[in-house]
Order: sequence, then structure tokens, then C-alpha cells
Amino acid sequence: MPEPTKKEENEVPAPAPAPGEPSKEKQAGTAPAKDEEEASPPSALPPGLGSRALERKDSEWSIGEPPAGEEQDKQNANSQLSTLFVEKPQSGEVKVGENITFIAKVKAEDLLRKPTIKWFKGKWMDLASKAGKHLQLKETFERQTRMYTFEMQIIKAKENYAGNYRCEVTYKDKFDSCSFDLEVHESTGTTPNIDIRSAFKRSGEGQEDAGELDFSGLLKRREVKQQEEEPEVDVWELLKNANPNEYERIAFQYGITDLRGMLKRLKRMRRVEKKSAAFAKILDPAYQVDKGGRVRFAVELADPKLEVKWYKNGQEIRPSTKYIFEHKGCERIMFINNCSLTDDSEYYVTAGDEKCSTELFVREPPVMVTKQLEDTKAYCGERVELECEVSEDDANVKWFKNGEEIIPGPRSRYRIKVDGKKHILIIEGATKADSAEYSVMTTGGQSSAKLSVDLKPLKILTPLTDQTVKLGKEICLKCEISENIPGKWTKNGLPVQETDRLKVIHKGRIHKLVVANALIEDEGDYVFAPDAYSVTLPAKVHVIDPPRIILDGLDADNTVTVIAGNKLRLEIPISGEPPPKAIWSRADKAIMEGSGRIRAESYPDSSTLVIDVAERDDSGVYNINLKNEAGEAHASIKVKVVDIPDPPVAPNVTEVGDDWCIMTWEPPLYDGGSPILGYFIERKKKQSSRWMRLNFDLCKETTFEPKKMIEGVAYEVRIFAVNAVGISKPSMPSRPFVPLAVTSPPTLLAVDSVTDTTVTMKWRPPDQIGAAGLDGYVLEYCYEGSDNWLQANKDLIDKTKFTITDLPTDAKIFVRVKAVNAAGASEPKYYSQPILVKQIIEPPKIRIPRHLKQTYIRRVGEAINLVIPFQGKPKPELTWKKDGKEIDKNQINIRNSETDSIIFIRKAERSHSGKYDLQVKVEKFMETASIDIQVVDRPGPPQVVKIDDVWGENVALSWIPPKDDGNAAITGYTIQKADKKSMEWFTVIEHYHRTSATITELVIGNEYYFRVFSENMCGLSEDATMTKESAVIAKDGKIYKNPVYEDFDFTEAPMFTQPLVNTYAVAGYNATLNCSVRGNPKPKITWMKNKVAIKDDPRYRMFSNQGVCTLEIRKPSPYDGGTYCCKAVNDLGTVEIECKLEVKVIYQGVNTPGQPVFLEGQQQLHSKDV
Repeated sequence: MPEPTKKEENEVPAPAPAPGEPSKEKQAGTAPAKDEEEASPPSALPPGLGSRALERKDSEWSIGEPPAGEEQDKQNANSQLSTLFVEKPQSGEVKVGENITFIAKVKAEDLLRKPTIKWFKGKWMDLASKAGKHLQLKETFERQTRMYTFEMQIIKAKENYAGNYRCEVTYKDKFDSCSFDLEVHESTGTTPNIDIRSAFKRSGEGQEDAGELDFSGLLKRREVKQQEEEPEVDVWELLKNANPNEYERIAFQYGITDLRGMLKRLKRMRRVEKKSAAFAKILDPAYQVDKGGRVRFAVELADPKLEVKWYKNGQEIRPSTKYIFEHKGCERIMFINNCSLTDDSEYYVTAGDEKCSTELFVREPPVMVTKQLEDTKAYCGERVELECEVSEDDANVKWFKNGEEIIPGPRSRYRIKVDGKKHILIIEGATKADSAEYSVMTTGGQSSAKLSVDLKPLKILTPLTDQTVKLGKEICLKCEISENIPGKWTKNGLPVQETDRLKVIHKGRIHKLVVANALIEDEGDYVFAPDAYSVTLPAKVHVIDPPRIILDGLDADNTVTVIAGNKLRLEIPISGEPPPKAIWSRADKAIMEGSGRIRAESYPDSSTLVIDVAERDDSGVYNINLKNEAGEAHASIKVKVVDIPDPPVAPNVTEVGDDWCIMTWEPPLYDGGSPILGYFIERKKKQSSRWMRLNFDLCKETTFEPKKMIEGVAYEVRIFAVNAVGISKPSMPSRPFVPLAVTSPPTLLAVDSVTDTTVTMKWRPPDQIGAAGLDGYVLEYCYEGSDNWLQANKDLIDKTKFTITDLPTDAKIFVRVKAVNAAGASEPKYYSQPILVKQIIEPPKIRIPRHLKQTYIRRVGEAINLVIPFQGKPKPELTWKKDGKEIDKNQINIRNSETDSIIFIRKAERSHSGKYDLQVKVEKFMETASIDIQVVDRPGPPQVVKIDDVWGENVALSWIPPKDDGNAAITGYTIQKADKKSMEWFTVIEHYHRTSATITELVIGNEYYFRVFSENMCGLSEDATMTKESAVIAKDGKIYKNPVYEDFDFTEAPMFTQPLVNTYAVAGYNATLNCSVRGNPKPKITWMKNKVAIKDDPRYRMFSNQGVCTLEIRKPSPYDGGTYCCKAVNDLGTVEIECKLEVKVIYQGVNTPGQPVFLEGQQQLHSKDV
């Protein structure tokens, strides 16, 4: 937790690391304080202000211990009633390296939001920016108790963390604060490992120790020499008189750590002090005192009545045993007793509105080496201790090896032990690399000694032995040497790396190499070499393995299947060390290696059986034998050669339909060594060579029904057998067959007529005829009680009606009919009941359609076509009448048949309206029916339309219905109005049923006419009846006068609405100048160039359209540049506008306005040549 002093408050501290990280900061120890009776003279700093006197880390807090009297005042202040605090932080004590937490609580019952809290050290240092590795600020809120809890935790406290702290809480206009003290005591346990160099260190910004000085680069490779006693030097005077470039060298040479603070003080000293009105004599710029001594500050007042207050780092100092105040006339004196490093700070005194300040430097006495280091000899692996004594307990001591500082740590082999004045450097397990010159340095002296580390003589107690191990067993190489030192294992000259299977064990003088589950690759030459010795212990490891045949890739019964004609390459993995010899055999006959069709091939890790072009006879059991020095192995493998099946026998077609057939076949004689999985069926037309597969899923049965064939076309079918190997060759085609089918039975068989000797039957053709077509019909009958069917027609008949003749009267017969085609006769269609052969009289009956049972309405000009069905036998007589009179056949057409009568009018007229009567008569039976026909047209207009009354904005109308209603009822009227001025008609009311109406919301002052249309089911009448007189809507009591308007004066002087603009043109390209002008009468436009009017010049064209004036310059040259003017003139005035035109000539990308450019080969003419 870097805490810069007040003198460095403008510096930005680097962010501190997380509090969980271990602290890497080193603390500079302090020697015991010595009492001093007298304080240093106040006039100037005493000589000898060396590194020991100014040693103070830049990160220390420069706030001293509060006076004893102050503590009582703070306790009294904290005990007073607080406005915000419920619980205040209390003073505490902590040991160096331990943690401490201060807690403040604020009740939130009366607070609307979270209060603001600040933590300070001293009076001015805000700790919020110092939070990090050594300081953490935390705040929590308990909802149940509504209590805010604020915590400040100091982690791994240091001595310089001691001092006075303050906590302030603010909420709107409320404020509360309290102060508390922290005392840090040295740990009574082990003395902290002090690193002097860390006291000089300033790491870069953003690092862990940001804010501390760093002179470590100057300490590297520094030769440690015994320092001689030198007289003390006044460093303060050196700095005041030295060049600024020498400041760092002086600071390092004399151990100044707070160089920046001293420079700031030096700068303040150099300032010219203004003469004070309150002080006759002010404080000296700086004072110096030894640690534990006493210092005296004195000022002389100009007015002894002024009140004087003393401050340390902004905090007022109260009288106590440490701080003693004296008054001697105008002189005011403050004594500081028992000075410590925390008193090294800035002090100032105030008198009235003025103050004067000074700096106090607390010097630490030098630490001397009282017992020197001694040269030491040791053997490798032993523990080495280098010991020295210093003059102070727990002093700051630094160790060096060959001039480089030794920094102990968790992973370092060096450990520093401090026991009072004794300082011991411990090296665990010394090696030759530890041979060097070691030195120790204190603030007052140094000492050095040489360490020599040699090897002990090495003896081999148990050498390594060669081993032969079976595969999978453990390999254990063991040796023992006389010294407990590490060593390295190699295999075939390469270092051995530890794995989960290979372990290197070192216990004392015994070294082991253990390999679990030995593998072939573990075989080799192993060597163990002790570190630092040239001795090696070799051993050979030989791994053997019995032969083994690996059949994991085969079936459970070790069967290998191969397709006939293919090549079988059966590779069997084998293992064994040394590699075994493989022998293949079949039926006690060895299979030799060579180039035969069946041969064996041997490889280091496998043995292969090869069969080229496998045949059915190659099926059988094959044996493999393995043998090496570790044992034998045997296995049998069954080889099965499979093939596609033989083709089936030609199929038989057993039944044929219209588009299907049924076919059967026998399985093939040889299934190829694999069961038949199913069959594929194909068919083709007899005249075609293209076969079409009928099933894509295998047919498991030996019967199949092909469908979707064309009737009358000859087909052939064939079969394929399928097994696991493949598809057989096709079978022979079946015999050709033609799908044909008879038609379906005829439909709607009915009796048409019956006489005493004949019966006439009628029917409809079959629903399905098929490809064979329909040749004709056969009508058969039989008498009731007999099963003998007689054919009524000798030959096939094409018609669907036939009369059976020569039948006995009163006989009953059954009738059926069949349809016949090339496939034969269809199923018969029977009449449902016996038919009596006797004449039957059927009374007439008229079947009036439903829509004719009401009045049949048609418009004039439309066609009328009515069909009236009727019944009756024998053929009835029909008679039509209209309104009781005979029908005029010239106007109305009537057509009669045996079953209906048709009345037809091509173009209806209103005279065709009336009642039409139909009479049907069969012998003595008669039936009548009536039809009402109404021919309608649009009505005529109403007869008379009158204005009955006019009042206000309303007009009352009435009218008489029209004489001609169009042969239809009047359904309503449509009323329209028209203003007399415009006579434009507007509809006021539609579909109005009464003959009188009131028209409202008319405009006062207007005069209106009205007209009325009649309306029936055909629409509005063609004409309307209009009122003869008009209705005037007048305003009572007022006469409207039309306003008099004066004519608007549209005359205007000419004015340009769009001016000319300066323009650049390119030589050889047309250019235009545009402007717009407004004026009435239309102004006359004149164009001018350089005040000269442009007239009859073919190079210029002038346009004027809708006030837009354009001047076009055709292919301008540089001489066309100049000032152009457009002038507009009318009776009311004249106006002009100008612009400039520059013509540029482009030559090789260069624009030259107004100046011609000559190409190569041309000469420029000077003015005198022109």
C-alpha cells in the first residue's frame, strides 16, 4: 500500500495488486533508538547527514504519533453524541505483518439514499485512491436492520502505517466524523527478512511496488569492499551546492531514499522568504536529530499576544509528554522528545493569519559489523552456514554473492536467519556453483569471505545388471552409490523422461528406474550417470514376448467370406519377440510362399494368406502356426467362397386381367452359397427390347402380380434371383400374353313400352368398356317359372333399345342384357321384376317446374324458352291456350314430344304477358296446368310535379304517379335539384316511396328547380318530370348586394429572378449562359459582350422560354472570353445583369485560361507580327 507523503501528494500512485497476493515488499529495519539529552541547534542542519540519517522509504506515511494529550481529546470527541454514526471505528494495535479492520456503522432509517463516506490518514491523505494490496475498503447494507456497514481493512501492516486516521460521513447537509489511532508493533517472533535494496527500489508505474525508488541497477556487479571510517558529510550542503545531474549519485552514495522529498524541501529553502508581520524570527528551513533524541523548535513573535498553534503534516499538535511547549517572552518553543522515524515530517506554526514551516530529519545511527565472515570449505550436498554479527539487533543487512545481491524466496536455495545481532546465510545442499565470494553489507560497514565447495570421492556399492524381461512384466534397474546425489538416466544415449509407466526413484544413495508393463520399445542400453561425476553405470534390457495370433477382426467362428472371382488377402496380425515364424496349411498340406494362386506372405507384425481369383473349391479350413524362442501359437480360419445364384426357370403366367396378370416361378437350383434374399421381376412389350423393373423392394415369394399394363398389348416377363453376393442372370422370358377384359354390365335397364305382343326395353352403355372396345349387346328373356333364357336378337345390336316381339298376351317375362367385346360377354344386367305383356294406359300428368309455379317475369327484348315435362301412355294429345284463346303460332313457337312440350318466344314483348294453359289428354283421362308470364319494362315519368310550399331553407314537393308503370309495381322515386344558375342536377333523395317530399338544407339566396324519376324493378324511368316554376330561397329582411371588385394590376417592371454567374468554358466545346427574368408586359431581351450588342452573329444563339434566357456560344475560343450582359426592357423599366466568361485551352492536361496554347511544330506570333 504505497502512501506518499504530503510533499509528494501530486504524484499518481500506481494500482496495487489484489489483496490475496503475497507481499513482495521488503521492509527496512530500524535500529534501537538512543536517548539524546540535547537537541540539535536550530540554526542549521548538523553535519554528517548521511544515508543512515535520511533513510526513509518514499512510500512511508509521514504522519507521526499523536501527542498523548490528543488521544484524550479524541476519545472525548468520539464519546459525544453523533448525528450519523451508530458505531464509530475504535483505535487499535497490530503487529507487523498482521491484519486489522476498522468498522463504522450508519443507521439508514431517515436516509433516502446511501451516505458518502471517506477515510483519511492524518488530515489530508484520502485513502480511497490507495486501496489495493495492503488496504481494502468495503461497504454492505442490511435490509432487515437498515444499517450501512463500512469497513477499512489494513493487510500485512508495516511500522510506517502507524498514526492517526479519520473517518468522515456526509448525507446532504448532515456531516459527522471521528478519528482513531493505529499502533504498529514489531513482531516478537522471527525477525523479518530485511532486504536493504528494496528500501532503495522504485518500480515502474503500474507495477506492484509503484511509488518506490529503484537504485537496484546501480547495485548489480558492485564489488563489496571494506569501507573505511570516513568523517560524516553534510549531505544537505552537498545537495544545495551540487549540479542537479549529480543528485542521484549523491543520493545513492549517502543512502538517501527520499531524494524527491529532499529536493522539494531544497526548492522551498531556496525561495526568498517574505518578511513576516507576525513573526520576528521564524523557524529554520530544516532540523536534524538522531533517532531517540530531542529536538527544539523556536519562533519569536512580533506581538506576544498572538495565539500560536503548532502543526505536523496539517494536524494540530496538542501538549503531551512527547510534545512540550514553552513561552519565554515573545519566544515560543516546542520540544519533541524521543524522536522516531515517524517524526520525520513537515512542521509549521501559525500566529494569527500567518505561518512558517520547517522540515525535521530523523537520523538513524549506523550499523557496524562486529564479527567478520570467515572463509569456509564444504562438500557438495552439505549444509553451509555463513555467520556474522552486527552492532544492532534486527538491523538491516544485505548479503551478496560475487557482488550480486542474494534475494531469498520460497524457491530460493538461500535462507537468511536473524537471531538478534547474529545474521546467518544458510545454503541447503551446496553445489559447486555455490563456490564464490560472499559478502555482507550494513549501513556502517561490510565483511566478505570465500566459500569453496568440492565433490566427495564416489564409490559404486551396487552396479546395474543386465535383465531379460517378458512383455508386460516390470523392469527394475537398481544401483547404489556412496553419496546421496542426484543423477541422470539415459536410454540408447537419450535422456529418459518420466511418464505414468516409467518412474525414476531416488532415495538416499539408491537410484532406481522402474518400468511397469514392459513394452518392446523399452528394450535398449540404459546408463545411469551421477551428477558432477564422470562415472557411468550401464545395463542392457532385453524384452521377449511369446507368439500370439490376433483374430479380433474375424467373426466368432473365425469365418472369412469371399466372393468368387475376387482376390482374398487375409492379413492376420501377430506379435512376439523375437518375431515368430508363421506356417500356413490346409488339410495337412503346407502353403508355401511364392507366386502361386494360393500363397502365404510373412511380415514382421503380420502373416497374410493370399488367394488370387477365388473359386468355389477354395472353401475350407486353413491353419496358421507361429513359433519363436518364447513359445508357439496355433489358430484355424474357415474360408467361405460365395457367388451369385443361378438364374431361375422361366416364369408361368397363370391368369390375365385387363391391366394385370398373375405369374409364378421356381427357385434357382444353386443359391451361390448364400440364401436367396428375394427376386426382381421385369417385363417388356413383346415388340420392344427395353425391360422395365416392376419392384424395387425384393419379392420374398415365388408369386407376383404385375399391374398397370396396357390392354391389348402383348407382354413378356422374366425373373432375377438375389442373394447377399449379388443378382443372378435373368431367367428365360415367359410366353407372350395379352391383357384383356370384358366390359362392365350395361346400366339403367328399363321398360320403354309394352303392348299386347311386344315389350320394348332400353338401357345405357357400360361404365367401363376397356381397350377391347364394345362390339354390341345381347338381350335375353325367359318366362316366369323357367330358367331357359332366350336370345331376343339373333345378331349383336349396336343400339341401346330393342323390342321383343311375338310374345303371348298376359305372359310375364324376365329380361337381361349383356355387353359383348373380344374378351367375351360382360356380366348381365337384370330387370328387377317380371314384365306383364299387356297394353297399359298411363293417365297423363304434367310436371310443372318449380320456378314456373310462380309468375314467370322477363324484361322486354329477352328470350322466353320454357320446357314443360309430362307423362302419359299411349301418346297423349296436347293443347295450348293464352287467356282462354288459341295461341298465335306466328308469334309464339310451340314444339311437342312424347315426354315434354316447349314454348319459345325469341324476343319478348309486353303483349306476350298473360296466362298460358296446357291441356294433356290420353283417351278419357285429361290433365291441365297454367303458367303466368309477365313481360316488364321501365316505367314512365310522374305525370305532374308541383311546388306546394317554400319556407326558410325548405321546399315541399308533390307529384302524381306515372300513367305507365312498365307492367310492374312502382317501387320508389328519385328526386333531384338544380341551381338555376348552373342547372347542374344533384340527387337529393333516392328510393322514396311517397308522392310528396320536403327538401331541406337549401342555400339561402339561390333559386332551385326540381325533377322526379319513377322507379320499378327494371330501374328508373328514362325521363323525369320537372317543376314548371322555380323555388327561391330568400332571406327575410335583408337584400344581398353583390360586391364590386377592382381588376388586379398585373403589370410589373422587369426583374431577374436568377442571375448570371461567372463561368469557365473549354475551347472547342459549346458554352451556355443562363438567367431568368420576370416582367409584364413581357420584356425585350438584349445580349451584349463587352457593352456591345450581339446581333446577327452566327456564333451566338439566343433563346427565351417561359422567362428563361439562354445565350449559346458555339465552340468558343480564348478570344470569346469577356464580360457578357443580359438586358431586359419593358414600358415600366430596364434592368441589366453581367457575368464573366473565361475560355480555357487544354494541352497535355494543362489549363491556361485566356491564353492559347500552341502544339508542337507551331510558332507563336508576337503582337508585332500580327
